[in-house]
Amino acid sequence: MQWENFIMVSKNPYSSSSWSVPIHFKFNGYDPSLFWDDDHHLYLTGSHPWQLQPGIDQASINIKTGEVGPIINIWNGTGALAPEGPHIYKRDGYYYLMIAEGGTGPNHQVSMARSRHINGPYKANPASPVLTNANTTSYFQAVGHADLFQDANERWWACALAMRTGPDKSCPMGRETVLVPVTWNKELWPEFANVSGHMNGWSLPLTDLVSKGEGSLVNAPDHINFASNSLLPPHLVHWRLPLQSNYAISPRNHPYSLRLKSSVSNLSGHNSSFIGPQNQTFLARRQTHTLFTYSVNIDASSLCAEGQEVGVSAFLDQNSHFDLGIIMLSNSPKLSAPYLRLRGYSALMPTAAPATVLKVIPAAWLKHPITMKIQALNLTHYAFSAGLTSAPSNMQIIGYGLALGLSYSFTGTLLGAYATSNGESKGFKAYISDWNYVGQGQV
Repeated sequence: MQWENFIMVSKNPYSSSSWSVPIHFKFNGYDPSLFWDDDHHLYLTGSHPWQLQPGIDQASINIKTGEVGPIINIWNGTGALAPEGPHIYKRDGYYYLMIAEGGTGPNHQVSMARSRHINGPYKANPASPVLTNANTTSYFQAVGHADLFQDANERWWACALAMRTGPDKSCPMGRETVLVPVTWNKELWPEFANVSGHMNGWSLPLTDLVSKGEGSLVNAPDHINFASNSLLPPHLVHWRLPLQSNYAISPRNHPYSLRLKSSVSNLSGHNSSFIGPQNQTFLARRQTHTLFTYSVNIDASSLCAEGQEVGVSAFLDQNSHFDLGIIMLSNSPKLSAPYLRLRGYSALMPTAAPATVLKVIPAAWLKHPITMKIQALNLTHYAFSAGLTSAPSNMQIIGYGLALGLSYSFTGTLLGAYATSNGESKGFKAYISDWNYVGQGQV
């Protein structure tokens, strides 16, 4: 296996332009973590590829050059699958080593060991796993990959990964970060609260403490109007490396809109990090609420040729996505007409994808903005609807898709807008405006 590891340094982590160029270092593994000892000696602790030989490895490292010293195996975990995600803490004369084990699925767990010496030997906490929801019916599952920190009042917390699992085991938001209160008394092992929907422990700050940075908080809504001279917010993402010329904010004669230049590839296109000249026109944000409404207004007046399509998608990857689009399809040998089309794919569970729906829409609609909307109205279903922006009370639900079809244990669902010619060479330009995302509840 080939791993590419590097370090980046910044004096202002809130500014993306302040980070250094990557400092690459050689380490045959993943999940590297840095630890500064009291004598300022710097150590690298990481995970050896568990498929070859499971274990936690450690070495000294020069942060300026990336030079790595001799690698030492310091612990192999408690015997559960895939020991990884290590972190070291020094407290009361002990070096505490915390790792993840059990894989990142339902058996995910956190284990600990400690030693009087940085390179071991490490003795396991007899209470391990110290944090897990494995073999429980908890709504929060796959709890693991934790880290410890103290707040401004010197209270201990852990942040960890977890997944919300619906009654049908759906988890459309994938892995999320949870906060866990921790009690850590002198010379004893830390004790973790259980991860649940209602947790007891330290009080959270009354106000948000993050006042710096370039983006929004994870639970913030979207109200994006694409004003002239504005930039796309940093939380908006692309699935593949974008062709920047396919996106333009407030172009001439289309103020307060984002121009989408269609791509040849659609959302089921090429499985690679860069899909070449066919590219992929898709702009999205992450689903961050159990219940939400996402909507965007679309000017599709330039659609004229077979296969041209613009719409919205609930998207996991190129093999699993549900799309509601305005598409030009042939209704006679020489003529194409606009249709509303809902269709979906799910490699995870094909039966969870929405049934294909085709509805002829009046050609006059294309002369006016059309609102397209995706909603999660409950834990298990997405609803897709469309209608004239000028008549919001007449929005029509076109169909539904099961969240189970977009549920995978790592990444979560993206919500966004796309434009494609579906493999045809004749491209077009569409315009989207009034991009909105509103969280309506967490479960």
